[in-house]
Amino acid sequence: MANWDLFKEMENLHREIDNVFRGFGRSVQLEPAFLPGLGMRRYPQVNLSEDSENLYVEALAPGMDAKELELTVMRGMLTLSGERKSGNGAEKTWHRNERGGGKFLRTIELPVEVEADSVRAEYNKGVLTVTLPKVEAAKPKKIEVQVA
Repeated sequence: MANWDLFKEMENLHREIDNVFRGFGRSVQLEPAFLPGLGMRRYPQVNLSEDSENLYVEALAPGMDAKELELTVMRGMLTLSGERKSGNGAEKTWHRNERGGGKFLRTIELPVEVEADSVRAEYNKGVLTVTLPKVEAAKPKKIEVQVA
């Protein structure tokens, strides 16, 4: 209970309420999936896991140039942003365009504090893997039981 933060909880509630009413009265199919705050789908899709030493974020971002990805860590939040180019720039008549393009922004709340200066990111075969080392205070400590 010592880590409870009223303002953080209120911000989370505000975000959840916004998500409930986002798109109300509009067809979800007509909303773009890439523009931040407009689409019902979040991009990129992420997995967040941890072990005793690190947090791991895996984000699916196929067809992107690693130079187009930007990551920031600040105050317990990881922000992924960038732009995925669509097509090759030539004039085309599209018959189907399911792999959208455009700018995106995704913010992920981290469950523990991390060492921002030691964060590593790798992009391989469309998967961005971010390793976020935990601060010492967030790592589990083994306590030895003394025999009396």
